Amino acid sequence: MNVSDRLTALGLSLPEASVPGGSYVSVNVRGAVAYVAIQFPIRNGRYRYQGRLGEEVATEAGYQATQLCALNVLAQLEKNVGLHRLIGINHFDGYFQAQADWDEAPQVMDGASDLFVEVLDDRGQHTRAIFGVDRLPRNFCVGLTASGTIRTE
Repeated sequence: MNVSDRLTALGLSLPEASVPGGSYVSVNVRGAVAYVAIQFPIRNGRYRYQGRLGEEVATEAGYQATQLCALNVLAQLEKNVGLHRLIGINHFDGYFQAQADWDEAPQVMDGASDLFVEVLDDRGQHTRAIFGVDRLPRNFCVGLTASGTIRTE
């Protein structure tokens, strides 16, 4: 089953790939590795999931937010290199902003991890790192950067 069919089976679709918010590119390919710039929970130009986790945004909504970020990673890869060339997701860094005593970042980041595996199967297996930050642009609760190996032929 291809990526499009898996997304449909899950009731999901790729959002429109957003444009960079500054002086950088969305995807940078070096050799066989595609590096995806930070993706936020934006769907077709609409900002979603803004605020601090544990305050304005519940953990369950944070899971959905990182799922949307992962969909945006896939949308960027599709637009810039083609998902048919993706050998696999290597790693992602997850960033979150939360209230001081909130400590459920692994559950929130599982939104992205689960999505990559559900959509890409073994190609979605990855490593990850999670970073709490004081503030993210546009007050988003989460953001993801990612890398994937691609076919170069």
